[in-house]
Amino acid sequence: MSSREGLSRPDVQIHAVLAIMQDHGKVKATEDGFTLHLCQLRPESRGRIGLRSADPFADPVIAANYLATAEDRRVMRACVGIGRDVARQAALDPYRAGELSPGEDVRTDDEIDAWVRRTAETIYHPVGTCKMGAADDTMAVVDATLAVRGLQGLRVVDASVMPTLIGSNTNAPTIMIAEKAADMIKGRQLARAA
Repeated sequence: MSSREGLSRPDVQIHAVLAIMQDHGKVKATEDGFTLHLCQLRPESRGRIGLRSADPFADPVIAANYLATAEDRRVMRACVGIGRDVARQAALDPYRAGELSPGEDVRTDDEIDAWVRRTAETIYHPVGTCKMGAADDTMAVVDATLAVRGLQGLRVVDASVMPTLIGSNTNAPTIMIAEKAADMIKGRQLARAA
């Protein structure tokens, strides 16, 4: 769906869960219900990842930087409205009681922003930490063959090579990246469309 008029493509995805699900399912549901997870497909906020030390087994330092831009916060407020509109549809009347979260009393932009900051979750689609790019792109870690610049014999073959987040789930494109990498490593010529 689109969070506002005038967008050239949808920027919100809805995941409907036939259960009350909070904190990735870690919070045990005490009643029946449904959950709508609304995802921003193209966030503007950018995080950082770095090394904690020279120890290759040390966890990295990750600063996700979610909701850093005004546009990301606007989209998430729109998501709350979209979710409420979907939940109020007549087809769901037999299955809906009151709104558990964020709750009917959460109405203002500040209240919605606070609720989003408290409860927003990742859907595990980080990309771009080893982005692919042109030789003159100082932020590009890998080239068009997925080879790490400045090192020999090392490629990165996962979603981290995507320069930007795609507007959908990352599983299928990551499989495509892996298939193409396998062909390049084996030296296979890629078929061209006629």
